[in-house]
Amino acid sequence: MSSLNRTLNLRDLILIVIGTVIGSGIFLVPGPVLRQTGGSVGVSLLVWFAAGVLSLLGALTYGEMGAAKPDAGGLYVYLRDALGPLPAFLYGWTMFFVMSTGSCATLAVAFTNYLGQFVTLSPIAGKVVAILMILVVMIINVRGTRQGANVQGVATAIKVAAILVMSVMLIAVGHGFAATPNLWPAQWNGSLLTGIGFAMISVLWAYEGWQYVTFSAGETKNPQRVFPLGIGVGTALLIGIYLLANVGYIAALGADGAGKSDRIAAEAMGALFGPAAGKLIAAVILVSMFSAANGLTLTAPRLYYSMSRDGVFFKKLAEVHPRFNTPAIAIVASSIWAMVLAATGSFERLLTYVVFVGWIFYALGALAIFAYRRREPNMPRPFLTPGYPITPILFVLSAAAIVINTIWTQPKNVIFALALMLLGVPAYYVWRSRLANPPIDAPPDALAAPGTKAREPV
Repeated sequence: MSSLNRTLNLRDLILIVIGTVIGSGIFLVPGPVLRQTGGSVGVSLLVWFAAGVLSLLGALTYGEMGAAKPDAGGLYVYLRDALGPLPAFLYGWTMFFVMSTGSCATLAVAFTNYLGQFVTLSPIAGKVVAILMILVVMIINVRGTRQGANVQGVATAIKVAAILVMSVMLIAVGHGFAATPNLWPAQWNGSLLTGIGFAMISVLWAYEGWQYVTFSAGETKNPQRVFPLGIGVGTALLIGIYLLANVGYIAALGADGAGKSDRIAAEAMGALFGPAAGKLIAAVILVSMFSAANGLTLTAPRLYYSMSRDGVFFKKLAEVHPRFNTPAIAIVASSIWAMVLAATGSFERLLTYVVFVGWIFYALGALAIFAYRRREPNMPRPFLTPGYPITPILFVLSAAAIVINTIWTQPKNVIFALALMLLGVPAYYVWRSRLANPPIDAPPDALAAPGTKAREPV
């Protein structure tokens, strides 16, 4: 059976990371974060920086594993090798039915809502537009990884350039910092520390998505060098972009005005450049959401492709298109399911319930680095995680904080989410029972050396 070609370069990976992470969050979230941190500009910016650094620690951890074992599927492969096939399958199961497809549906529906600022759409027309947006992204990525990466590059470049220009304009014209004499709180108390904790979790959500690029490690040229650079540089650049945007918002509105805003980008531009600037921001957000949806479609189907090659998912999803050399059926299947979720609106509650589960797997994926180092000490490692073992430990702790906060604040959602995820257990055993000689029965200790031939699907 055909395998995927290595066609992605360093620039592609960086733009995939940035484009997949930046959706609409940076245009909306900074206001609530300022409120949670007591209106302190210094504390708010520190939270954005600290959350970015924690995300970077995770990226560097995954960078070592991706360079050592650059297979399609990324995080799924790390989980499979470290913990065994069942936890890895449950991650892929949840990704396919809720997390990735639900995120794509969310972006499509939000895209329609922002498009409504330019044209009037009926509810039915809105659903059609959302489906068409997913369809366009699907067609682009079916026709070639190179085509999908090129579209990702252009769309991401447009939105990043727009954010940078907007931020510089706001800083140059605004006088908000003059109305913000105290950058730091007069005193640090329990209420402020609690608010910082909630703000940190909100900002970590805003950074979430950099791990999707791991699914494309199997299509990266010279992955031993390029993959860790791509995931690391992309995540680091996000920190700078987010900090600059926050400074711009505060320069335009001041700490008080920014803290009261739930549509901070539009209000900041509108305050300095008039109401028409709000539509300009809406156009930028449209590009941003299209880019994020394209990034999801470019990367996540590689996870389902890898699961299918292991014999624990729909067999057809392992097929590579003979002309376009993409996992076309995996792309089409996940896109169709995203269309169903967008059309029915059922993704909203499901995604709210289940998205925290992803952070359980992100933490487990980072812990896999300890299994790799212990079980395969002689495995060639072209890239070593800086600051190991502190680096992965700090990332795991940040992921655990999100999970614990969700359990504490939304226990009913947690029960539902875990139940939905565990529905994958019988499905896993059904697929596994169909394997005459299941390749994934090998014990987790038997890590394949990098460069060995990929296992043939059943």
